[in-house]
Amino acid sequence: MTYEPIWGSIIAWYLFLAGVGAGAFATSTFLSWRHPEATSMRKIGHVIAPVAVAVGLVLLMVDAEAGFHNPLRFVYLLGNFGSVMTWGVVFLGLFMVVSIAALVLDIMKRNVPRWLENVGAVLALCVAVYTGALLGVCNTFPLWNNALLPILFLVSALSTGAASVLCVSIVRHASEFNRVGVLKKFHFCLPVIELLLIASLLFITQSNSEAGMQSVLSLVSGEWAVWFWLGVMVIGLVAPTVLETWLLFFSSKEFETSRKAHWISFASDAGVLVGGFLLRFLIVSAAVPLTVVVPLL
Repeated sequence: MTYEPIWGSIIAWYLFLAGVGAGAFATSTFLSWRHPEATSMRKIGHVIAPVAVAVGLVLLMVDAEAGFHNPLRFVYLLGNFGSVMTWGVVFLGLFMVVSIAALVLDIMKRNVPRWLENVGAVLALCVAVYTGALLGVCNTFPLWNNALLPILFLVSALSTGAASVLCVSIVRHASEFNRVGVLKKFHFCLPVIELLLIASLLFITQSNSEAGMQSVLSLVSGEWAVWFWLGVMVIGLVAPTVLETWLLFFSSKEFETSRKAHWISFASDAGVLVGGFLLRFLIVSAAVPLTVVVPLL
């Protein structure tokens, strides 16, 4: 049996970019708390956040042709607060306002108030969770309709957002990158948590229905298996964990701050970004819907 997917790769890009933007702002807030001296890295997060989310929103509107033929659809959507999509629009809109305000203050060389950072961080977490809840609205897809998916996307958003800030910092602000040890260790934990969440998500999904089993099989041993095992598990999760374990806990301080170690970290964080996109792409692509059986009368 074949079926036409309701969402494609453009939605996967939207989910990825929204998560990166949310995670980047959350990373900036974390830096203001634990590493206030890393001012350049905080500004990098403030640039990435609105840009990534804005590009993702454009892709979403193009894919859905949202409002192109009937602009009143936006008005109707904002009036239905029982809808996950309505809350998503609210969170995204408020997040864009706050993140752009923080960016403008940076451009004007003015301090971003702590309260604005905190509000932006809360909205960032809401946006990250929403990207998983958006898929969960489709009750007929067991791989999406799972309470763990928003949590997985939240952790992945924090991980990819931090990775984006760290990648740019390695290239442009290596001295600050050397001093943000707490952020690096926090980021190190996230792929490990993702591994546990992915394993739990697949286990629960495969046990609740035939469609769920087919979705999981397509990921672990079917048409998407190479992308899942090599792209998500190895490049996106296992390799970064191994590399960062070595750099943070087993290499000398001199080597950890060397340019060679920087490029190893860059490769690790780039792998996190690749794995973060593929995670969303595969979850969108591999989902199999429940079969509705209509009895003959």
